[in-house]
Amino acid sequence: MHTALPNSEVLIWIRCLTDKMQNMKKAKITQIKSGIGRTQKQKDTLTALGFRRLNQTLEVELSPAVAGMVDKVKHLLRVEEL
Repeated sequence: MHTALPNSEVLIWIRCLTDKMQNMKKAKITQIKSGIGRTQKQKDTLTALGFRRLNQTLEVELSPAVAGMVDKVKHLLRVEEL
C-alpha cells in the first residue's frame, strides 16, 4: 500500500525538482554526420536524443543522462552551449 505524503513534503519535493531543472544548462546540438555505417547502439542513441534527419538542430537541457548520450556520439554532432 502507498502512504500519502503530507502536503508540505510534496511541496518541498516539487520545489527541489524545479530548482534542479532551472539550474540545468541548455545546449544546441546539431547532427552533422550520418548514422549510416555506425553501430546500432550509436544509431539508437541518436534516435533517443530525438534526431530524425541530418543537419537537424535540437535544443536540449544537459542533464547527466543527455550529456552522457551526447558524449557517446560526439563525433556525429556539433554542440553549442547556450
